[in-house]
Amino acid sequence: MAGAKRRSVAAPAAAAEEEEQQAREKMLAAKRADPAGESEGVTLQRNITLLNGVAIIVGTIIGSGIFVTPTGVLKEAGSPGLALVVWAVCGVFSIVGALCYAELGTTITKSGEGPAWTQLASPGSQPRPGVLTSLPVGTHAASPPTVLLTAVNCYSVKAATRVQDAFAAAKLLALALIILLGFIQIAKSECGDVSNLDPKHSFEGTNLDVGNIVLALYSGLFAYGGWNYLNFVTEEMINPYRNLPLAIIISLPIVTLVYVLTNLAYFTTLSTEQMLSSEAVAVDFGNYHLGVMSWIIPVFVGLSCFGSVNGSLFTSSRLFFVGSREGHLPSVLSMIHPNLLTPVPSLVFTCIMTLLYAFSRDIFSVINFFSFFNWLCVALAILGMIWLRFKKPELERPIKVNLALPVIFTLACLFLIAVSFWKTPVECAIGFTIILSGLPIYFFGVWWKNKPKWLLQAIFSSTVLCQKLLQVVPQET
Repeated sequence: MAGAKRRSVAAPAAAAEEEEQQAREKMLAAKRADPAGESEGVTLQRNITLLNGVAIIVGTIIGSGIFVTPTGVLKEAGSPGLALVVWAVCGVFSIVGALCYAELGTTITKSGEGPAWTQLASPGSQPRPGVLTSLPVGTHAASPPTVLLTAVNCYSVKAATRVQDAFAAAKLLALALIILLGFIQIAKSECGDVSNLDPKHSFEGTNLDVGNIVLALYSGLFAYGGWNYLNFVTEEMINPYRNLPLAIIISLPIVTLVYVLTNLAYFTTLSTEQMLSSEAVAVDFGNYHLGVMSWIIPVFVGLSCFGSVNGSLFTSSRLFFVGSREGHLPSVLSMIHPNLLTPVPSLVFTCIMTLLYAFSRDIFSVINFFSFFNWLCVALAILGMIWLRFKKPELERPIKVNLALPVIFTLACLFLIAVSFWKTPVECAIGFTIILSGLPIYFFGVWWKNKPKWLLQAIFSSTVLCQKLLQVVPQET
């Protein structure tokens, strides 16, 4: 009797296996009939070049952050001088973290290695593009471009990377325009007012409270968010051992220089009071300098946002893809379209989560909700890298940073986390509660092994339904 019961419970799983096998056989037959796909199986392909990697990092980091968060940095720093120092420190901090991740990514060359639920709830993935995309064009207007970009990513990896390259170039052009106008303003300083940059006045009003400086760093680091996203797609990179670290070494200094010079340009034109009262600093800057052509800046801000959304969709979807492949998320999220060779289910899932977060309007509260947990996860990842150094010294490490860098970086992350809890306990508690909401899902989906027959059947039926709707099959191993 017990044996019969076990067989009946296992029936849905056996049926699922048979269905997947049939789908795989049909797919292979279709691939044999398609000369373009004769030599490639249903798996993610290595299409990402070094240039694409640089564009992914630059395009994902430079979203709306540099156009909006200067207000948050200045509010906590108190003076233009300290704000510029914060932006430079955030850049150096991001470069160190990215180099540590480069070692980790070339040691373990799997896409999307990371805490999937944390990324699902974290602003590094959804709220960052979702909230900020809505700022220049309105919350509801942000939805169609997000859906369109999801469709592009579903259609082709090459199309998605070409879109990313174009948007990265557009946003760098916009920031170059702002920097140029700033230098022109400095050249005309005899006629204008650039007292914000005068060493005698630039540090007036500086807030030296440790808590405020940490919150200023949070706002700055939020604008640098995305430096670790290239690690999510290492399985799709051409020669990742060379191109992953090289893309980081090229892109992060560029972003840091651009960010510092852009903020310098803002301070040549806008007073501290004007920046603190501004909803979008770049727009006010453009209104001052460009007159009837000031519409250029909001257009570029929009393009920058969409480029950041594209990069986040492309990379974050791979995190959920691997989370599913490792058994931490529903199995359908690790399936691939047999002809397009893209992770359609995880892309659609990422799009839905992005749209949900787009209705949050207070971006600075969102940053404070989740930044501490985001940095905790980053610190744990770097600790894992240090652990691997001593536990598995035989692993190949094409890039190997000085051990002092990950140690200092981890201590800095832990300091940021501790001060965040002290300075904003309510926001941290809310963020912590949201993160912990993943525990019931983990216990239901992963920990609970002996599910009843009716539940297994329901999960199986829903998986098959999603497969049929999205026309996807499991990845070939």
